Order: sequence, then C-alpha cells, then structure tokens
Amino acid sequence: MKQFLLLFFAVGLAHAGSSLYSLQHNGVDTQHSDGKKYHVEREVPSKCLDVPITTSAIWEGDFAGKEVPDACKASFVQTVGVIYPLHIKEGVETFAELEVLRFIQQMQDRKDYLLVDTRGADWYDYETIPGATNLWVAVLKKPKIFDEEFAEMLQQIGVKKSKDGKYNFTDAKTLLLFCNGPWCGQSPIAIVELIKMGYPVEKLKWYRGGLHGWKGLSLTTTRTH
Repeated sequence: MKQFLLLFFAVGLAHAGSSLYSLQHNGVDTQHSDGKKYHVEREVPSKCLDVPITTSAIWEGDFAGKEVPDACKASFVQTVGVIYPLHIKEGVETFAELEVLRFIQQMQDRKDYLLVDTRGADWYDYETIPGATNLWVAVLKKPKIFDEEFAEMLQQIGVKKSKDGKYNFTDAKTLLLFCNGPWCGQSPIAIVELIKMGYPVEKLKWYRGGLHGWKGLSLTTTRTH
C-alpha cells in the first residue's frame, strides 16, 4: 500500500505543472516594506519529515503513541468571522497559495503588481506575507475621514484623481488582496469598494485563504519572534 501511494504521488507530480508546483520547494525572493529581504517558501523542519500521513498523526497530533513535535503543528481559533464563498465578485480571480507564490515572484519584475494586506497596521506589523503592502480597508471605506491616507493609497495603486473627483485607472496596478482568512471580510470589502470606484475587475485578485491558509501550510511569514 505504501509503495502504491508513493508511486501515485510521483505520477501526480509529473502532471502537476513543474514551474507552479516547484515554487513551494524552490521558493521566491522578495523585499518587505521594512527593507528586509525574504525567501518565501514552504518551511518544513527536518524533524517533521518523518511525521506519517495517518489519521492519528494529522488530526490528533500523535503517531504510534509518540506526540508529533510542536514545530510540525499550529493552532488557530476556529470559530471567528463568517465564511466567504470562493468567488467574491464576477471577474475577480480567486488565488490559492501556489498562485500567490507565483504572483510574488512576478512582482519582483513587474512594478504594476502589488500584494495587498487589507488589515489594520497592528495586524500587519504583527505578522503578514513578506512583500505585502499595507492598505487598510477602512481608508477605502471612509476616504473623507482618512483623506491623506487615501491620497497616498491612490498613489501606491497607480490611480490618479482629478480635481472634479474622477478617477483615472490607466496606470492602475494589478492588486492581489488578502486578510486573515476565508472568514475575514476585510479583503472582500476592499474589493467591493475598489469596484465601486471603477477599478478594473480584471486587475483585482483575491487570496481567500489569507493568513489562516498561509500559516496552515507552513509558508514563510514576517514572524516577529
């Protein structure tokens, strides 16, 4: 049975699309807003390589009577927020983790790509995806209250506003927005607000998994410890 599973896994890799699939192992390089450079990849400590894929190991953190090492596990609050659907708005593409890695990779050579953390500064500073820019959703919701922040945000996303209040999206960047996870409403709200402004939907992407999905797969974050 074990040999069959290994063969099945190997065949699956051959058909998975080497360039996209390999990103989780080869990783991508990026620079964060604090100037620090990161290599973003799936981080698997060597002590975790022997953890078997069994019911007791994966769902109970235990195998053969021996507890799975803490470095191989993570815990999250499971009962907050509201679960959002896979497709948030017509025309807005939903990304998963490998697509996010590819976006980060492409962002290094494309100045018109921007990875956006829509949460507040305290959440962003605590932990986020390396390379992400912090554009708080509240600024989009209440631009008159946060007028200076809103003007700076428009500049960051490549949108110009005329004196008569009209927006010019000629140089608008392609944005990949995320927040805390599938239960977090900040990135969906930000997408809705951008569409209300007239932002081209084809330039809006959504990472539904957010930090919850990202950390759950042991991908690199800007850890503060």
